Formats: sequence, structure tokens, C-alpha cells
Amino acid sequence: MRALTWHGIEDVRITEVPDPVIQEPTDAVVRVTSTAICGSDLHLYKVLAPYLTEGDVLGHEFMGVVEEVGTAVENLAVGDRVVVPFNISCGHCWMCEHGLFAQCETTQNVEQGKGASLFGYTSLYGAVPGGQAERVRVPHADFGPVKVPEGMSDERYLYVSDILPTAWQGLKFADVPEGGSLAVLGLGPVGQLAVRAAKLLGIEEVYAVDLVPERLELAREWGAHVVDLSTTKDVPEALRELTDGRGPDSVLEAVGMEAHGNPVSEKVIGLASRMPGPVARAAIESFGIDRVSALHTAFAAVRRGGTVSISGVYGGMADPMPMMDMFDKGLTLRMGQCHVRRWTDEITAVLDQSEDVLGVEGLATHHVPLEQAPEMYRTFQRKEDGCLKVVLTP
Repeated sequence: MRALTWHGIEDVRITEVPDPVIQEPTDAVVRVTSTAICGSDLHLYKVLAPYLTEGDVLGHEFMGVVEEVGTAVENLAVGDRVVVPFNISCGHCWMCEHGLFAQCETTQNVEQGKGASLFGYTSLYGAVPGGQAERVRVPHADFGPVKVPEGMSDERYLYVSDILPTAWQGLKFADVPEGGSLAVLGLGPVGQLAVRAAKLLGIEEVYAVDLVPERLELAREWGAHVVDLSTTKDVPEALRELTDGRGPDSVLEAVGMEAHGNPVSEKVIGLASRMPGPVARAAIESFGIDRVSALHTAFAAVRRGGTVSISGVYGGMADPMPMMDMFDKGLTLRMGQCHVRRWTDEITAVLDQSEDVLGVEGLATHHVPLEQAPEMYRTFQRKEDGCLKVVLTP
């Protein structure tokens, strides 16, 4: 079958790989009908290269049609349309029973000191072949996949695989008080969906921060007050001026390690990613740093006693944190991989409505065949051609 595979820093290609097969009774094989490029995939494109092996199949946002099921899979049948969460969880271990599906003990990568396995996401998370392919083996299909109602388009449900529950969890973790305010830092797909979900859930004061004009305009169209990072010298001060001098009650950080604004960190990250694999991994795990300008902005902007919810992915082990200010302000921090299945019932209740109230069907700016994935990685990484979200069709 055809799949997008990794071959080096900023080098992904469509190649022939073996067809997936049932390996465990709880497996299913899904024929992919839609798959997307996620902002987290850009980390693999460059920063996390030391944890990849040539030929790894990428992608963790996908949905499709069930073609085969293992003998222990009773909740799915051949022909069912499903969307598949990016994290692989069993549904019955201690962590899963407590709603912590991203920490599933059955698929946990103990040797790496990491949580549940993820589709298409490096040796740190199980090296499970991903969804930017014609077909995918889905482990623990007796729990993970979510059935898609008849008559619904792929795009109405595709983002249940990752970015929509990630935005939803970010909002829940932000714990915005009744009548309170929220600032969203970063207006990529997760940030855009966070703005929309915030308005849907009744948060009236939503402030959206970015530097890409079309992303700012899109957030404005959905009711956010925008702060243009390219023309605002002091974002925390600008947010304080908009919130009676205190700062927003909560800040949702949806940027992560791809943040702009720290050229020194960028050079260090670039150097580490180009070292030989074992050396690079040791460097990242011992003194790796991220571009943390967005994170520091969140801590500076949120009001005293407020909450910072971190949805952006970070991978550094030695990131400098302003601990004195964080402690003095009495901040609450919530963060982590999204526990997708924890939120799917709430989210699908919204998606099942006749009206597309979150605008998910119009979120993608680029719809292309899977064969064009390599060039779309470059376009998405460089934020060219107004690229906000890419959907691929195998």
C-alpha cells in the first residue's frame, strides 16, 4: 500500500509499505478515507528527528472504514465508519478507568518513561505505524474507535481524532470561572477550535493572540478580540489593559515547541536534531530546550491566582521556567496529552447537531491527495498559501 514515510529531517515521501494485518484479537484494519497533517507532525518533520527511523509511517489524525476485525472485537463490524483517537488506550486499566487514557498502562512505553502509545509518533511512543496511509492496523479497536453516524461527512468527524478533543480538554483544564475571561495563545487549528468551543460553552470574553493575519481574522470572525503579536510589543501588558489591569482569568497555550521569538533556542534545537541519533537523543533527554516564548507569555499574562492550560507540545528537559513569578502569582497549571476518549461523548453530541456549530467542515484550507503530502508538509510548516489545516485523501 502507499503511505507517507519519514526519511530524514524535512524529508518525507510517499512509498510502498506492507499492508497491515491483524496481529492481536483486539485489532482492526481500517481503510483510511481521510487523514490530516497536525501541528504535532511538524515536530517530527524536524525537531524530533532523533527518535524516528527511516521508513516510519507518519500521521495520527485519521478516519475510515473497517475492513477487518480481530476475534475479540465485538463493538465494530466490517463496513463501519470510524474515527480513531490518536492515543491508543485499552479502556480497562487503572488509568483508563480514571479517564486518563493518554496514560494507559496497557500501552504505556515504560522503557522510554512515556505514556500511552500514539499512532505515527516516534520510538518514544511505541513506533506504531501511522494514519497517513491507505490502511492502518488499529490496536485495541474494541475500545478506541468512535463510530461515525450515517450521512455525516468525513470532515465533520475527522478532527475527533486529535485537535478537537485537544482544544476541548484545553478549555476544560483552563477552568474559566463563570463570567470570566480566556486568552488563547496561538491560532493554529487547535487554537481556532478552542476559540469556537469557548464561545459555544458560554465564555464571552475570549482574547486570541497570533501573528498571522488570516488566522487573526478568522478568530475575529468567531467572536474573539484579537491581539496581533507582530505589532504588539508587550502581549501580557496588552491583555492586562483589556481585562481591568489584572490579566485574563485563564490562558490556553496552543503553540508549543514551534513558537517564534527565541532565535537562540531555535539554533540549539536545530543543532541537536542534526546530531547522530544516539547522541541527539542523549542531548535532548539531558539538556534539551524548547522555544518557550509563548509559555512565558502565558505565565506573564494570566492574572494572579489564574490558570494556565498547556495544549502545545513540549519536549525539552531543561526549559527555563520563571518559577519565582509563577509561585508568587499562585498559578495553577494543567497540561498533558489529550485523553481523547474522555471527551468524545460531549463532542459528538455537538457534532451530531444538524448545524455545524463549530465550523469544522470549513476548517481545512487545503484538500489534496495523499500523494501531495510531502509538499503540503513544507507549506504547512512555513505557513504559506494561507495554510491552516491540510486534509489528505488516500
